[in-house]
Amino acid sequence: MRSIIQDGSDDWPPTKEGAIPYREDFIMKKMYVKRLLAGLTVMSLLSGTVSGCGMNMTATAPAAATESTATESAANDTVATEAADEVYNEVYEEAPSEEYEENADYETEEADEALYDLAVENSINADSGYAASEKAAAGTCLDAAYDNSRSYEQSSRKQSSDDTYLTSIYDYDEDEYYSDEEYADLTEQGYKSVVKAPLSTFAADVDTASYSNLRRLIADGCSVYNLPQNSVRIEELINYFNYDYDEPKGSDPFSVNTTLSACPWNKDAMLLSLGLKTEDIDFTDTPDSNLVFLIDVSGSMADYDKLPLLQEAFCMLVDELSDKDRVSIVTYANGVDTVLSGEKGSNGRKIKMAINNLFAGGGTNGGEGIQTAYKLAKKNFIKGGNNRVILATDGDLNIGLTSVDELENLISLEKESGVYLSVLGFGSGNLKDNRMETLADKGNGNYSYIDSVKEAKKVMVDELSSNLLTVCKDVKLQVEFNPEVIMGYRLLGYSDRVMKNKDFNDDKKDGGEIGAGHEVTALYELIPVNYDTICFGGDDVDVDSLKYADEFRRAGGKNSKKNNKINRTYSYEAFGTDAEILTLSIRYKKPSENKSSLLAYPVRMDEYTYSPSDDFLFQSAVAEFGLIASNSAHKGDANIDNVIDRLESIRLNDEYKAEFLDLVKEAR
Repeated sequence: MRSIIQDGSDDWPPTKEGAIPYREDFIMKKMYVKRLLAGLTVMSLLSGTVSGCGMNMTATAPAAATESTATESAANDTVATEAADEVYNEVYEEAPSEEYEENADYETEEADEALYDLAVENSINADSGYAASEKAAAGTCLDAAYDNSRSYEQSSRKQSSDDTYLTSIYDYDEDEYYSDEEYADLTEQGYKSVVKAPLSTFAADVDTASYSNLRRLIADGCSVYNLPQNSVRIEELINYFNYDYDEPKGSDPFSVNTTLSACPWNKDAMLLSLGLKTEDIDFTDTPDSNLVFLIDVSGSMADYDKLPLLQEAFCMLVDELSDKDRVSIVTYANGVDTVLSGEKGSNGRKIKMAINNLFAGGGTNGGEGIQTAYKLAKKNFIKGGNNRVILATDGDLNIGLTSVDELENLISLEKESGVYLSVLGFGSGNLKDNRMETLADKGNGNYSYIDSVKEAKKVMVDELSSNLLTVCKDVKLQVEFNPEVIMGYRLLGYSDRVMKNKDFNDDKKDGGEIGAGHEVTALYELIPVNYDTICFGGDDVDVDSLKYADEFRRAGGKNSKKNNKINRTYSYEAFGTDAEILTLSIRYKKPSENKSSLLAYPVRMDEYTYSPSDDFLFQSAVAEFGLIASNSAHKGDANIDNVIDRLESIRLNDEYKAEFLDLVKEAR
């Protein structure tokens, strides 16, 4: 049986001294307790004796249908019911408000209640250890089972693997469960020869959805070795976290932070970290905002981790708004409804009431919903302000425009109005990650996946300015390598952001958008010239346009197919610390302009360090984990234990980095 616990806490079970921190924790753990009690009872019936958590439980033996047996069975049902209810009531004595529970009409909870009722109805007799030990034994079992819920469920299935009906109904294949989720095809970047491809060009990316979705998948029971194909985007894993980057100086929109050190999973390579950071701005100091909440209320959004969590997230955002902001709400299912238009942000009570009154049902006419939301945004357009549609959905569109290409064409036209589109993904089982990523990319916005109230707070409150206020648009990065120092390279991640080299200087070609206070990090594996074997793969390039044209010619690079090997015996260290290994060029536009500006930053050998910072070590650990999780063809010596050792050797200075260590341990 697949575990439903997704966002556990060390403070479980809750005690009188502390309540459950988040409402969805309560819902999920309540269902888990019911499932646990039901499982113990049903297993006792099926297998005779079940030993666990210090209890010895013996099922009622079949007996003739006599009056005394019936009386004894009824008494036993009452005892088991009372014991289960007593445990249940004590565990949840500090539950969230009744109002929230009354609105939490979830199919998953109803299914668990049915299983619970069935178990009690066929419960064990009063002589069983469970009825006698009542809540003390059950409480002990809860502690152990919560810590190792998945292994308990798996072992329980094995104990009753006699091909009975009840032991098989919840034993489904994880791959089948995730078969309705969709992820865009990714082509991993391989090693390239500098003499054949001296330029590496890609668009900036500040999406973080892949990490929080990965966290959800692992919480759902996936290991690092059986994740859905293409669900892991390494750059989004790295960019999920904050680093101690310098603030921008002077009139530059970014600071550029570089570190060069040994590559942990490839002894023949160096690892280069390139990090950009924009200036942070408090949301109260940002321009006036015209926001349209475009909310999917179709039938697929009824699950507890979809519309109810969505409502909680948007109410958090509303609490951050003021009189200078305007809010509209559009919903879509079979049809499209405009719930609010241009409401002042200071009218938070009215806006939150409109959000909390939404319910799910019907089809998914997302295309018409998007068109209506853009019309409303243009109607309430604030010149010089932050005009944005925020789409919240599981991405499952089944009416009107449904394909990725149709949605891409629609958004590409609408974004010219100056209205940006951000996407918030919710839910599991039928998640259409590919559609949501495309919508955000083509809509000049960013894509986040929300799997918990904690993540909702991170996206909607803590990083509100970064996610809603764009300070640089169409950001492109191009790295030119010096072939006398670097022989080969590989960009980690950014597979769907790679651009043609000629598009770097073409202002008609889209880049990526970066918000206030955002950080963008890219990692390269670099093969120095003393490496024996050249890497294959390259691009046509105008040699005369290169900064390192002379070095390129001396290295034998003439774009000839015969130049597939370089014979170099000297070490890169012989060049000295002032030798340039590459130049990073960045193009960007101000949000109100259509002509780009160019910045260039050389990187020298003095960036190399044998004692890299904790940030660099953490980035390398995240990247190495991503290589394993994505089953990279270039993972080399990447190893989960090495990742854990590296993380435990550094200071994890925020809760999200500490959580990552726990995630890695759970996923192995």
